[in-house]
Amino acid sequence: MPLPSRLARFNKRVTNRVARRVAGWMPGLAIVTHFGRVSGREYRTPVIVFRADEGYVFALTYGSGTDWVENVWAAGRCTVRTRRRNIALVSPRLLVNPDRELVPGVVRWILGIVNVDEFLLLAVDPGG
Repeated sequence: MPLPSRLARFNKRVTNRVARRVAGWMPGLAIVTHFGRVSGREYRTPVIVFRADEGYVFALTYGSGTDWVENVWAAGRCTVRTRRRNIALVSPRLLVNPDRELVPGVVRWILGIVNVDEFLLLAVDPGG
């Protein structure tokens, strides 16, 4: 079970504003740029991200039903800013991984405490 939606609403209004200031350069954090499915508006969402063999893996701490995940899924692409670099990503895949072996050990342990086992895997866009 992902984190409660009440916490997600608080983070969206308060914590994300602060996190956006560091997420583009701090290890383990990134900013995903995506576009609204209906509005077409650009959004920038701070996320937890790690490099993977196949691209980048995002820990879905609020589950796969969040707006940013649905926007990326619908578009089939996004841009991520991590470690001061913008990287175009494509081909989203939703993974349920109770063992959490896609992320580093200490993160695996923390995600286990809050029972997060959903991840979004995106490949680096070879043309991007």
